[in-house]
Amino acid sequence: MGVTVKASLGTEKYYTEVIAGENKIITDEPIDKGGGNKGFNPFEILATSLASCTAATLRMYIDRKGWEIPQINVEVELENYPQTKTAQFCRVIDFGITEISEEIKDKLFKIADACPVHKILTNDIEVLTKIH
Repeated sequence: MGVTVKASLGTEKYYTEVIAGENKIITDEPIDKGGGNKGFNPFEILATSLASCTAATLRMYIDRKGWEIPQINVEVELENYPQTKTAQFCRVIDFGITEISEEIKDKLFKIADACPVHKILTNDIEVLTKIH
């Protein structure tokens, strides 16, 4: 599945409108980095992609199985280490007050790793750039 997003940044540091189809989000940088903190910063957007995809993938599987799990919470922490050119995502998943057996937890763990964004992030990634 391919997607296209367009980011437009004018003269207001670093307020950026990002459009995908009919949807729009705002990204920005924190005040201490010269921005206005009016939206998610790019690292938060990256972590958001993993968190939201994980939650949606789990919901699809849980619904298909007919399990009564009304709440899915996914927290993602992203640490970037530019010196070593590495990054680490720490993903924590819980299901609110719902009691879940270890067997089902094991299945859900595997399903979380099958999330399409997780697969992209753990595969080789290539960025191609053109300037017009």
